[in-house]
Amino acid sequence: MALFAYSRLSHLLKISVYKSSVLRTGSEIKHGATCCVQFKRCQRSVDSKALQERQRQQMARGLPKQKPIPGVKQVIVVASGKGGVGKSTTAVNLALGLMANDMSKSVGLLDADVFGPSIPKLMNLKGNPELSDNNRMIPLTNYGVPCMSMGFLVDDVAPIVWRGLMVMSGIEKLLRQVDWGSLDYLVVDMPPGTGDVQLSITQNIPIAGAVIVSTPQDIALLDARRGAEMFKKVNVPVLGLVQNMSVFQCPKCNHETHIFGSDGARQLADTLGVTFLGDIPLHITIRETSDRGQPVVISSPNSPEAAAYRTVASAVVQRLQKVSS
Repeated sequence: MALFAYSRLSHLLKISVYKSSVLRTGSEIKHGATCCVQFKRCQRSVDSKALQERQRQQMARGLPKQKPIPGVKQVIVVASGKGGVGKSTTAVNLALGLMANDMSKSVGLLDADVFGPSIPKLMNLKGNPELSDNNRMIPLTNYGVPCMSMGFLVDDVAPIVWRGLMVMSGIEKLLRQVDWGSLDYLVVDMPPGTGDVQLSITQNIPIAGAVIVSTPQDIALLDARRGAEMFKKVNVPVLGLVQNMSVFQCPKCNHETHIFGSDGARQLADTLGVTFLGDIPLHITIRETSDRGQPVVISSPNSPEAAAYRTVASAVVQRLQKVSS
């Protein structure tokens, strides 16, 4: 009898435990399910961050290590999202403006636009570079600025029909096989766009900052914005925007006309949170002096156009000091 009672009691206890586990309240079940979902989400978040970190490390291992150019203290790249906005002319006059503002500074000019080199024409330079004792190319010099360009290595009218690997090899030679001597600034005239050359340069050498050139028109500003965003993604400081061809002044009546619109680059700079470096007018003197290979900062130093470039150069130096501090 006692054995039967104990067996019965044990059976009842098992049933009650089972029922209590089945007959939980809805709030308890929901609470348990919520905790489970939150745990899984947290786990997925941790896994995603770990995956991103592994991918970043793998990509970093695949990228070339940045090595400074011997003798060069700071590299300034002048870029644009599209061609035809006066980027090369701006780069040349920026280099000369940096020297004009402080004669103690040494400035070099590198033409990285492999397919459309403009620096030889703008700086009135021809010929092939000689080789130094350590088999490095010696830049051609005019107006006190040493220059290197693919235009010195090929014929004036010869088209450069190269695939990507050949372009990268050419850029590598321009970066690593040139004897620049001692430079405070190396201004690099970048090709238009946001492609292989831009990425190769930013990944190979430390860049102090990028100057974005654009006209005020909307179509140019769209590409200028892409250029600025690209430099931000590769951790290159954007020094600011230059608004080129900002206003045309009639040489006869002095009436000013905003042919490409007004203040577009200034508004874009505000949108991006970067500095507006200055306006460069659309003036016939800039075009004529550039075509003659006598940049306006050198040939017409007292003109308002030359003063505009020197103002931009001064703003660039101020931004460099702020970025490096």
